[in-house]
Amino acid sequence: MEKEKVCLIINPISGTESKKNIPEMVAAAYDQKKFELVIRITGYPGHATEIARQAVKEHYRYVLTAGGDGTVNEVARTLINSNTTLGIIPFGSGNGLARELDIPMDAEKALQIILSGNSRTIDYGIANDQIFFCTCGFGFDAFISDKFAEEKKRGPLGYLRNILESAVDFKSEEYELIHDEGSLKERAFVLTCANASQYGNEAYIAPGASMDDGKMNVSILKPLNALEIPQTTLQLFTKNIDKNSKMTTLVTQKLTINRERKGLMHVDGEPVETGREINVEIIQKGLKVLVPSVEKKKKETENIFSSLTRWFNE
Repeated sequence: MEKEKVCLIINPISGTESKKNIPEMVAAAYDQKKFELVIRITGYPGHATEIARQAVKEHYRYVLTAGGDGTVNEVARTLINSNTTLGIIPFGSGNGLARELDIPMDAEKALQIILSGNSRTIDYGIANDQIFFCTCGFGFDAFISDKFAEEKKRGPLGYLRNILESAVDFKSEEYELIHDEGSLKERAFVLTCANASQYGNEAYIAPGASMDDGKMNVSILKPLNALEIPQTTLQLFTKNIDKNSKMTTLVTQKLTINRERKGLMHVDGEPVETGREINVEIIQKGLKVLVPSVEKKKKETENIFSSLTRWFNE
C-alpha cells in the first residue's frame, strides 16, 4: 500500500508564539506506516510558495502550515485548483481564514482537525490578478492594513487602536461599482469585497458572507462622523455591522470598481498599490481545506448550550 504524502511547512519567525514543539507533535501524530511526512522550515520570503509548489508537483495529499496569516495565504494561493489539501495550524495575529473555517486557535486541537481528514472546498477571489480568500478592500480598511503592516505588536487591540486613532482624519473616496445586476456610484469610507464574513481578529465586515456560494458580499460603508466611529467599531467586532444605517451590501460574482485615483487596496490584509480600475471575481470551489466536521461543530454547540443551561440552573 502506497503511503500518503504530507508536507508540513513551518515559518519559524511568523506569528506570535513559539513553534519549537510543532515538528515533534506532528511527527508523533502521524502513523509512519500510512503516511510519508516531510517537515520543511522556511528561510526567506516566498520560500513557502516554492515548497508548496513542489509538493503539488509531487502529488502530495496534504500540505500543512504552521505560521502566520502571510504563510497560510502564500501556501493556499499555490494550492488552488489542485488535488492537494491545505491544513492550518494557526499562529497568526488575525487568523482570518482559520477563524472563518472554525479551526481552533490551539495547535493541538487544530492538529486533531487535520488528522480527522474532513475537507471542505471553498471559493477564492481575484482582484487585478491578486488572489484572496477572505477579503479585499479599499478606502479606510486598505489604509489600516498598510498601517497595521508596520506594527510590531499585532492582535485585536492594536487593530482596534489603529481604527480609533486614524478614522477621524481619513478622507473618503467616490467609487463607481459595476456588478452583476447593474451599477451605482457611492462615496465610501470602507469598500470591502468579502468572500468570508471577517477580516480576521473576529472583525466581521460582512456577517452574511459564505465561502462556498460562488459570490462575494460587497460591503459599502458611507462616510462617518466622529460620533459614529465608536459605535460602528463595536458593531464590527460584535457581528452587527450589517445593521448600521450607513451600510449597503451587494451580492455579486463579478465586480468592476472605478475609483477617483490610483492607490492602495488590501488582499487579506496585505497592502498593494493598484490603479484606478479594479476587476474582482469569485472563483467557485477552488481550494480544499481540512476543517471540523459538521457533527463535531454540532456537538461543540450542544456542549456549550448544556454548560449554559447548567450554569443558569445553578
